Amino acid sequence: MCDYRIRVLIKGFNNLLDLFNKKLSKIEDFLVLFVGISIFIVMILTSIQIISRVFGYPWPAFLELSELAISIFAFLGVAFAQRMDAHIRMELLVANLKGRVKWIIEFIATFCAFIVIGILIYFSSLFAIDAYVIGDSTMDYLFPTWPAKMLVPIGFAIWFLRLFLELIGYFRLAVNIDSEPMYVPIIKTAEELANEEIESIRE
Repeated sequence: MCDYRIRVLIKGFNNLLDLFNKKLSKIEDFLVLFVGISIFIVMILTSIQIISRVFGYPWPAFLELSELAISIFAFLGVAFAQRMDAHIRMELLVANLKGRVKWIIEFIATFCAFIVIGILIYFSSLFAIDAYVIGDSTMDYLFPTWPAKMLVPIGFAIWFLRLFLELIGYFRLAVNIDSEPMYVPIIKTAEELANEEIESIRE
């Protein structure tokens, strides 16, 4: 009876994690789509701005607005990049590890990142709140800076949740190395990536 209850609890917990992962993935997908559209719009507007400047009609305040938009590009897509394993990694050691040792190292590294991002969320939030309280603005056209600064802790918070899921995934693999990888990026070797590219060309 006790074993049955434990299995039910574990299954319920896994279902909850699956639901959380799906919801978080949808948020990450939406944010990265928003980032892509924003970059495209800024790119087009920058091209128009250059052409208009050549003809002697520069757009006022465009530079300050584009500087504020950097927060969108830099921070809202970091959680998606974490999920897709697109961040720069030093894999000289980790790539050659196998079994439980590999997953323990990955867990420790992810836990360190989890702590650092948690600290950054706290201080970047204070920074954004302070900008709102004091009425911080850009130099020339006095655009408020707090909306752009608030995007930093928002992006970090989504990243924080993604790291939390990865911690659970690496912990599962460290406890049971035969379990199926879940909530963690699958690191592919150079040979596997090359084979995938060859297959995509053939298709």
